[in-house]
Amino acid sequence: MSGPTLAGHSVVVTRTRAQSSGLVDRLTGLGAEVVELPVIAVDDPADGGEALSRAAHRLVGGAYQWVALTSANAAERLLVALDGRPLPPGVRWAAVGPGTARALARDGIAADLVPAVAVSEHLADAFPALDPPGTGTVLFPRAESVRGALAAGLTAKGWLVDEVVAYRTVAGDPGPEALGAARRSEAVAFTSSSTVARTVELLGADGVPPVVVTIGPVTSGSVRDAGLEVSVEADPHTIDGLVDGLVAALGGNRSGTPHQPEQRQQRQQRQQQQ
Repeated sequence: MSGPTLAGHSVVVTRTRAQSSGLVDRLTGLGAEVVELPVIAVDDPADGGEALSRAAHRLVGGAYQWVALTSANAAERLLVALDGRPLPPGVRWAAVGPGTARALARDGIAADLVPAVAVSEHLADAFPALDPPGTGTVLFPRAESVRGALAAGLTAKGWLVDEVVAYRTVAGDPGPEALGAARRSEAVAFTSSSTVARTVELLGADGVPPVVVTIGPVTSGSVRDAGLEVSVEADPHTIDGLVDGLVAALGGNRSGTPHQPEQRQQRQQRQQQQ
């Protein structure tokens, strides 16, 4: 007997073009019709990366005991800034989840700390406390717009935190054909709060596909804040978990019969009444 399939189902992928290929490949491999809707893009920070370059120089010089990373984008940008320079012994690396850890591994760096749940608060909770306080520094390369949970949590544990903007997320501008296909789709996969906000901005809340699958609790919170319902939250909070969540939300049927969830029927009824 064949395994679960997404044949007959349409799924919107909202990641940046540079990041979407792995997820798109997984979904198309399961037979899904994938609509690529790059609602965000990753760009250089306002200073052109100067602060990150200086931080990389300090890292090579032994200024930091830990590097804490909450996204693959930050990991990749820091590694580019390091440009293959050797690091001093004893530097340790913390990654918020498996995706960020894999970004480090591609450059030969093994993460020393990856929390069981890929959320900034859990990374802070898993971090060792410093005794005496104030005697060690953590480099935290981050997005321009990011929650302060990790920095606050590390500071509470006695660490000095050097926050450096490594990149910024900017609005993507998908074409009208992609927007139309997205509005007709059954499901959408959200991998960050920024993708939620921009998708709602482009499609309107009623234009968002009725089946909403998120990568984790922070993204789920953004979906609910936008007035939408979360159909499934990935468990674990990874791309693999996201794919499994889509299969579960769409029924994982083996016949390929399109799934018509209750949310879509309710939405169609509202539109007919307008």
